[in-house]
Amino acid sequence: MPSAPAPAAAPDHLQWNEGGAELHARWQSENGAPPPRRVVVADDTLTADAAWRLACEGTAILWRGDFNNARQLLQAMGRRAQRKPGKAKGGAAKPITEVFHLHRQAQAQRARSLGMLLIPVEDDYRIPLRRAPDLGVACTEAYGPARGPFVVSLRELLGLVGAHEWRKKGVRVPALDGDIHPHYGVFSPVRGEYVDLVAQAPLPATTLAFDIGTGTGVLAALLARRGVERVVATDQDARALACAADNLGRLGLTGRVELLQADLYPPGRAPLVVCNPPWLPGKPSAAVEYAIYDPDSRMLRGFLDGLAAHLEPGGEGWLILSDLAEHLGLRSRETLLALFDAAGLKVLDRLDIRPRHGRAQDADDPLHAARAAELTSLWRLAPR
Repeated sequence: MPSAPAPAAAPDHLQWNEGGAELHARWQSENGAPPPRRVVVADDTLTADAAWRLACEGTAILWRGDFNNARQLLQAMGRRAQRKPGKAKGGAAKPITEVFHLHRQAQAQRARSLGMLLIPVEDDYRIPLRRAPDLGVACTEAYGPARGPFVVSLRELLGLVGAHEWRKKGVRVPALDGDIHPHYGVFSPVRGEYVDLVAQAPLPATTLAFDIGTGTGVLAALLARRGVERVVATDQDARALACAADNLGRLGLTGRVELLQADLYPPGRAPLVVCNPPWLPGKPSAAVEYAIYDPDSRMLRGFLDGLAAHLEPGGEGWLILSDLAEHLGLRSRETLLALFDAAGLKVLDRLDIRPRHGRAQDADDPLHAARAAELTSLWRLAPR
C-alpha cells in the first residue's frame, strides 16, 4: 500500500520511512525531476502489476532486493506502459500536431512512471544489492567523482550503462572516415545524413570556420578534415566540450580546433559559420532532449540574428535543419524564411537529403507520415 507523504525534506533529498525510522538520502536526477513525495520499500516479492500500479499513482519504489530482478521488473513495467488502448471506431483522424503533442505527453508519462523504481548507491558508487554490477566507471563518466550516497531511478542508472557502452564503442561516421565517441548527456551523431551535407557543400574558404554548438565535435572535426586550417567550436555545456576534446584528440585534430565555452558565437568573424541547432521548437523533458527541442526556437533565432555580424565579407553561414517541424505543424516554412529575412539574410543555395533512420520506414510510428516526408537541409546563407 502507498505510504503517506513523507515530511518535508531538502529539495534535493529523498525521504522515506523504513523499519520505523525516518531515513533520507541525496536525490539524483539528470532530468531535474523532484524527489518523489511517497516512497515504499520493496523487494523481490513485489509483482510487476503491483509495481506498475504504484508507479502510475506516483509512489516510488525503493528497491532492496536482487539487482537483476529489479532490472527484469523494470522491463515488465515497460511492457505494461506499451499497452495501447483500443481504437475508437469511426472517429476522424486527429491532426498531426495533436498526434505529436499526445505522443509527447504519453512519452513523458511513461518516463515518469518508469522512473519510480529507485536504486540506492553508496559513496563509492557501489550498489548495495545482490548481484549488482560494478558501475563505478559509468557513474564517474556521467556524474564525476563520487560525492556521497544517493538514490537514483534504475532507468537513469541503466542509461548511464548504455552511454558508457556507446562511449567505449563509438559511432562510425563514414564522412569523417573515423569514429565519434559520445559522452553521457551529449547527443550522438547516429543520424549521419546531416554530416553528409556538411561533407558535400562547397567551402567558401579554408582559413577559418566557426562551429556553433559543437556537441560531440563531429562537424568541427569534419571541417578540419576537409582542409579548414582553423576551426573555433563553441558550446555552453561543459560535458559537450569535454566530449569534443576527447574526440578531437582521438582523431589527431586537437591542434586544428579551438574549443570555447560560449552561448553561440565566439568573438570575431569567420568566412564560414556552421550551426546544427535542435530541429524542433518545444520544451525538452530530459537533458539529452536539448539537442532535439529548442524552446521558442531560441538557438535558431540566436544563430540567425547574430550571423551577419560574425561573417567576413563574402562569407557564408550554413544552417543544418530538418523540416520535420513543418510536417508536424510546429513551424511553417514561411516562418523560417521570415526569420532569415528579419536577420538580414538571403539564401544562396539549399542542399537536401532524405533521412535514413529506421523510424522513417516504421509504419507503426504514430508520427510516421511526418517522418516519411522529412528532409534535412543545409541552407547556405549570406547577408543581404
